[in-house]
Amino acid sequence: MTLVNFNNRTRNTAPYFNNVFDSLFSEAVSKNKMVDKSPNVNIQENETAYVIELAAPGLKKEDFQINLKRDTLSVWAEVKTEETQVAKDYTRKEFDFSSFARSFNLPETADGEKITAEYKDGILVINIGKKDDTKLQHKEIVVS
Repeated sequence: MTLVNFNNRTRNTAPYFNNVFDSLFSEAVSKNKMVDKSPNVNIQENETAYVIELAAPGLKKEDFQINLKRDTLSVWAEVKTEETQVAKDYTRKEFDFSSFARSFNLPETADGEKITAEYKDGILVINIGKKDDTKLQHKEIVVS
């Protein structure tokens, strides 16, 4: 079997022509505000709780919705803004929609009754308490 290199650019076609389409497509995807991005998340576990931190700057605490269904914790936010600019001969109206949704499967040791959330400085912090009988215990085990 012989490997053949494929060159998309032919000698008759200017290299610029192919680059235009490549750049248009990649820029359209990367600059599209309608493409929602999930916020970065940090998850920690300590002796008494699980802590989830979501980086979501620019939102208000009223924008968030948090739901627990069985063992799945869902967090989502949706922001709709409308800007109208009236000038002498025209009116410009722009809409901006942004949203995200994240879901987390909680372990059996999580207590659904002990969930709290706080939004401060662009970080949503969700504390999920552990069941009392499953708190971490420190125990030294001797090898025999």
